[in-house]
Amino acid sequence: MGNDPIATVLDDLLQLDDILACMVARQNMISVLPTEGTEGFKPEIYETWDIIHRAMDDVFNVIREYSQTGLSEMDFRMQDYETLFFVFPDTENALVAVIPALANKGLIEVEMENARREILKVMNEQDQISATA
Repeated sequence: MGNDPIATVLDDLLQLDDILACMVARQNMISVLPTEGTEGFKPEIYETWDIIHRAMDDVFNVIREYSQTGLSEMDFRMQDYETLFFVFPDTENALVAVIPALANKGLIEVEMENARREILKVMNEQDQISATA
């Protein structure tokens, strides 16, 4: 799946020091990973990835329930990590990033919002191409 523009956006996010892992996901499913997959995640996340991944599924229950009413962001803190969810409007999908609990969350939120907008633009372009095909 080379040259996936959404994976490229995720690759850019992973370049930030405090983003340990990122993906586009929905409940029980990761839709898009960075180009290198989970191997591209920063090593410190591996020890707690399984439990964070299971907790993410629980958060997606809330996203599924409230995304249609305007839920746009959620986060949770577990151990030394915080997981941020930037929900795509009117969907059950979200841009997800795992960061250290003591990271500069304000700066990361700006980068996440920019990435969400970029991904939405790509998704809209892909929808337009599908509609004309």
